[in-house]
Amino acid sequence: MEVLIIIVIVILVIILAKYNNLVKARNKVRQAESGVDVYLNQRFDLIPNLVECVKAYSKHEQSIFTEVTNLRSAYMKQPSNIKNAENLNNKMNQLIAVAENYPELKASEQYLNLQKTLTKLESQLQAARRIYNAEVTNYNNKLDVVPSNLIASLFGFKHAQLFEIEEYKRENISIKFED
Repeated sequence: MEVLIIIVIVILVIILAKYNNLVKARNKVRQAESGVDVYLNQRFDLIPNLVECVKAYSKHEQSIFTEVTNLRSAYMKQPSNIKNAENLNNKMNQLIAVAENYPELKASEQYLNLQKTLTKLESQLQAARRIYNAEVTNYNNKLDVVPSNLIASLFGFKHAQLFEIEEYKRENISIKFED
């Protein structure tokens, strides 16, 4: 009788251990899926905002240079015109102040920053997808091997799907800078 009780206890411990391992594996899949969602949301929400930011700054910088160029041309046509000289001087001071106070706001640096951000985000998303697929494979393997498969079917564990992106998200994001 004692042997039978010991066997039942051992079987229950094995079942509980296998069940807990399956639950942990399923939770890792959910966590990895959440990581992919975070990067997808960041890609689809943040990147367009970054692009708009860079576009806005580029237009601002371009307008200052255009205005300085126009004022310089006006001054060169009429060098004795004090108003033209004053306007050119004020705009040059504004341009110098911007460059001195915000040297990091040069368009070329903004474009480089945007490019680095895009590359970093895509790398993070790719890594999150790999982690997710590894966790799904680990979980699904636990569902398929003996004796875990018996416990999984007894408690209704279902296979997880490997990462599949929605069709419209498979395409690279097109970034267009329009004038």
